[in-house]
Amino acid sequence: MIPVGDETYNAVRTALSLGYRHIDTAAAYFNEADVGRAIRDSGIPREEIFVTSKLWLQDYGYEPAKKGIETSLKNLGLGYIDLYLIHQPYGDVPGAWKAMEEAKKEGKIRSIGVSNMTLKIWNSFVPQFDTMPSVNQVECNPLYQQKEIRKLMAEHDVRLEAWYPLGHGDKALLENPVITALAEKYGKNPGQIILRFENQEGFIVLPKSTHEKRIKGNIDIFDFKLTDEEMKSMEALDTGKGHHDPDAPGVAEMLLANFKVHD
Repeated sequence: MIPVGDETYNAVRTALSLGYRHIDTAAAYFNEADVGRAIRDSGIPREEIFVTSKLWLQDYGYEPAKKGIETSLKNLGLGYIDLYLIHQPYGDVPGAWKAMEEAKKEGKIRSIGVSNMTLKIWNSFVPQFDTMPSVNQVECNPLYQQKEIRKLMAEHDVRLEAWYPLGHGDKALLENPVITALAEKYGKNPGQIILRFENQEGFIVLPKSTHEKRIKGNIDIFDFKLTDEEMKSMEALDTGKGHHDPDAPGVAEMLLANFKVHD
């Protein structure tokens, strides 16, 4: 999440000027209006930009979700949202999903998906949906490759979007010998090696930065390709453990208590 105001606005304008066309925001980031303003001011045709936003826990349930969707549309001011997600999968998710399905049919949203769904959570909710999610946005990087949920998603042709694709600044990741050796070989930095690996794995990656140099570097990954053996060496780094456990007791209560998108 990038702070509300000029920091978000400037980061989005910079990213768009450097060639990015997918911008990710959320009701709980409180910066939808800044994202929308930056996109409108960019001069780039709306249809060339892909915008993701997310519905927050306070607005789950059929009627609350309808209002939440309208609020996101109003805040963004872009006419429609390309992808809208269930941000945290707790509470009346089926009711919220129904409202999102209707908004999709009405053309307000082009595609709908989920976020932070583990196998356990997926099996609790998705079988109740009339339509399959397009994506599941989850924590994912070379040390936490989400192999278990990816198998289930592949059965239903659901794409993985990776949040924190560069980890949390962990030295264990950015200074891993496998990654640093590849960075030296290709004349790239470790972050670019990580993003290239994830791109070749088929992930939709969402690196976050407010610094122009890093924003520019994060998209400069298409002039080289990791070999099959190098991909295997990266795949072998998986520990199966991340920083966020959506299945942990009390997560829903903690999130709802600490993040409120309205009174």
